[in-house]
Amino acid sequence: MKILLLEDEQMLSEAIHEYLLSLGHRVELFFDGAEALDALKKETFDLLILDINVPGIDGLDLLEQLHALKIRPPAIYISALVDIEGISRAYDLGCYDYLKKPFHLKELALRIDKVMQSCAIPQNHLRLSKSYGYDASTSTLMCDNVTQTLTKRQLQIIDLLARNRGRVVDFDQFRAYVWDEEYVDNATIRAEVSRFKKSLKEDFIQNIRALGYMIDIPRTQ
Repeated sequence: MKILLLEDEQMLSEAIHEYLLSLGHRVELFFDGAEALDALKKETFDLLILDINVPGIDGLDLLEQLHALKIRPPAIYISALVDIEGISRAYDLGCYDYLKKPFHLKELALRIDKVMQSCAIPQNHLRLSKSYGYDASTSTLMCDNVTQTLTKRQLQIIDLLARNRGRVVDFDQFRAYVWDEEYVDNATIRAEVSRFKKSLKEDFIQNIRALGYMIDIPRTQ
C-alpha cells in the first residue's frame, strides 16, 4: 500500500516510517503540509496519515483543500490535539480514524487494516460502486462478480478512471491515454463517456463540469 505520512516530529515520523516499511508498505514522508499537498496533486496514495499541527498547511486544512480538488483518499489523523472542536472538524472532513498521541505503533497498524477493510481496497481489485469492481491485474470490469464485455475504448476509459479513483481525470488525460495523443475535442470525449455510462447498471462515473470525469472511492464495502 502507498501511504503519505505527514508528521513534523522527526523521531516519531522516522519511527512510524520504519515500522510501516517493515510491514511492506511504501511510505512517503513529509514534514510540511504544503509540500504534502503538492505531492498529492501529482501522485496517487492509498492512505494518508496526517498530524494536525504541522508547518505550512495544517492537517485539517490539507484535507479540506484535497476535497475541493476532488482528491479523497482515506485519512487517519494522529495528533496530541484534545480540543473537541478540532477533532469534530476532522471527522466532518471525512477522516476515517483519529489516533491520539502517544500511541503504540501496532495500534496504528491495526487502524490502517481497519480503514483498508472498510474501504474495500484489495491489492489488485478496485471497488467502484456497490456492484462494480475492476481487476487492475487482468484489466477486467466486474458487475456482481460477472465479467463485463467492453469495447477496447470502453476498457481504456474504465482503466484510466479506476486507476485514478478519487481524482478528476481531465480531458487531456483522456486524449493521451484513450486516444493515444490523437487530438479529439472535448465534445467527442464527453459523447464516448456518456455512451459508456448508459451501458452501466450503476451511475458511478461522475461528470465534473468543465474539467473531466472521476470515480469516487466507496466508503463502505
